Amino acid sequence: MKQFFERAEEIYRNQLAVKLEPAHKGEIIAIDPETGQYFLGKDEIQAVEQARAAGHEGPFCFLRVGSPYTHRAMSPRR
Repeated sequence: MKQFFERAEEIYRNQLAVKLEPAHKGEIIAIDPETGQYFLGKDEIQAVEQARAAGHEGPFCFLRVGSPYTHRAMSPRR
């Protein structure tokens, strides 16, 4: 499973970041690490809907364009 995510991150970093970050920063990308194909959406659901419409079943790794994390949980400061 770790290799699955590492491969997706490698694809993003080496092939997609430069191409996608200027126009799609903050969007969610669903990457198929086996094929390198990717699909964009405002959230995971929309990205998967794009993939399904193109005939892809997954599995996918989700990343946020231009961010080191997909989701960030914050707690109130004291």
